[in-house]
Amino acid sequence: MRKAFRWLLALTVLIGTLSTAGAATAAQPATNGTTGTTKTAGDDVLDRLLAIPGMSLIQEKPYTGYRFFVLNYTQPVDHRHPSKGTFQQRITVLHKDTARPTVFYTGGYSVSTTPSRREPTQIVDGNQVSMEYRFFTPSRPAPADWSKLDIWQAASDQHRIFKALKTVYTKKWISTGGSKGGMTATYYERFYPRDMDGVVAYVAPNDVVNDEDSAYDRFFAGVGTKECRDRLNAVQREALVRREPLERKYEAYAAENGYTFTTVGSLDKAYEAVVLDYVWGFWQYSLLSDCDTIPADAKTATDDEIWTSVDTISGFSFYTDQGLEPYTPYYYQAGTQLGAPTIHFPNIEKKYVRYGYQPPRNFVPRSIPMRFERSAMRDVDGWVRHHAHHMLFVYGQNDPWGAERFRLGSGARDAYVFTAPGLNHGANVAGLAADQKALATARILQWAGVASTAVQANPSAARPLATFDAKLDRRDVERDLTLRP
Repeated sequence: MRKAFRWLLALTVLIGTLSTAGAATAAQPATNGTTGTTKTAGDDVLDRLLAIPGMSLIQEKPYTGYRFFVLNYTQPVDHRHPSKGTFQQRITVLHKDTARPTVFYTGGYSVSTTPSRREPTQIVDGNQVSMEYRFFTPSRPAPADWSKLDIWQAASDQHRIFKALKTVYTKKWISTGGSKGGMTATYYERFYPRDMDGVVAYVAPNDVVNDEDSAYDRFFAGVGTKECRDRLNAVQREALVRREPLERKYEAYAAENGYTFTTVGSLDKAYEAVVLDYVWGFWQYSLLSDCDTIPADAKTATDDEIWTSVDTISGFSFYTDQGLEPYTPYYYQAGTQLGAPTIHFPNIEKKYVRYGYQPPRNFVPRSIPMRFERSAMRDVDGWVRHHAHHMLFVYGQNDPWGAERFRLGSGARDAYVFTAPGLNHGANVAGLAADQKALATARILQWAGVASTAVQANPSAARPLATFDAKLDRRDVERDLTLRP
């Protein structure tokens, strides 16, 4: 998993649809003139949050109808040995009302400190707790013992946060996340299946056998239309054919911006990594209708046109030291537990491909030791197949990450895997076919304990309980290094 992170904050898509259902109304906050923070009449939720041992306030930001807190929570570096040091983990709380259900969100990376609402939060009209994944700055122990960055330790972070906040938010809880966040929500459920009342995992990859990636090759052979595939493949090939002049352009670009290539090893390796991410990146973040933006005849396109198309989709800054550094924790996990895809390029002659898809080890500083654990994903996959309960997986038809996905076995109960037609890595419940959208919405409402009698009797009546908010319900497309979920 690896590329296109650079757009993590840049590219957004709207999720959810306008709802005709009314929203539950929380008390409006009033300004406290002494501190500049806000307090809600009758129930100072901030005091209750700060009464939790290890919880401290970083900032409170106003948002109409909510209170939004950025907090630090003291966590053990090693949950198996809590006495061996702690670190401060950043979380946010979008407070609606303690009488409403709560959605526990993680994107699997850094946490945004801007108020936002994930799709399940809008559906259930609830509170939202968001967690920054351990080892993403600033939630990184110092010194950093990288052996303590694994899926069980991260799930245990969530478990401790849940136990602490359950004293304030006592109604039902739903966990959610997209891409690596969807993986995170799934791993949390595997290790602590009694915590949540339901799980909604979006576009979550499931790389069970790290060395077997033929599903991705089959995906790229058939996705979209032949015309679109041919355009993309031609631009990718041409960028390698013109390697010499375009690398001179890359060298000037790097010098102008102060970029270096110590981690990946050379500008040449970085250049090829960006180019080989191009086709994957298009399908992950674009729609079939966007094929019109791809040069129609790569061979007659100018160098600048080839450069611009690759840079727009893949981003030439990403495999620089400066681009990679914020995502060291992701690549470390990809190379120790999560796995990483390897795909082939049948439309490009071997003489043009020097390195191929490079492994996560190439994107992590050599000072950090790594060893791959083959059993981690097999364990989670087996658990989901045989024990999934109150779990919903949503994938996009044209998203490469869906080529290796979670699947349900005979032991799964009240669990579902749905695919949104024509959608990419931004797939959501709102994009599902009508019958699946209604069923998914109804199940989320039921798991959260807020399904009306009408919805329980007829799932087709299910609608999000909160009115769509154009600012609050915007969502960053989960950008995965065209190898990174």
